[in-house]
Amino acid sequence: MGAVLALYIGLAGSWAVQLMASGEPLGIGLGIALVVLAGIGAWALVTELVFGVRLDRLVRRLDAAGGMPTPLPKAPSGRADKDAADDAFPVAKADVEANPESWESWLRLSMAYDAARDRRRARKAARESIRLSRA
Repeated sequence: MGAVLALYIGLAGSWAVQLMASGEPLGIGLGIALVVLAGIGAWALVTELVFGVRLDRLVRRLDAAGGMPTPLPKAPSGRADKDAADDAFPVAKADVEANPESWESWLRLSMAYDAARDRRRARKAARESIRLSRA
């Protein structure tokens, strides 16, 4: 997806230059709009790449320290079994409640959210883990 977004940004930038070079008011307006959209796309791409790199580093640190959670049983689809993920979640939540300043606890909570298929909360917990690791 990152490569597709980078391709879009490049094409949008090229089209924006061509539209603005036309000298027509409508072309200039559309060119400016494309520049703004390409800028938003570039910002989103960089933000996601930085998030991914930081999260990968934390996962590697946690694994090296032996702090990874116990692997959950897999469903036929290859994902974590939903019932097992739901059962593991309270343990991770209690860990965060007991250690709210621990990036390791927040990262394990992020993994529990992800296994339970709650992506929004998984990303929020991962961001908190990254923030705490940098403090």
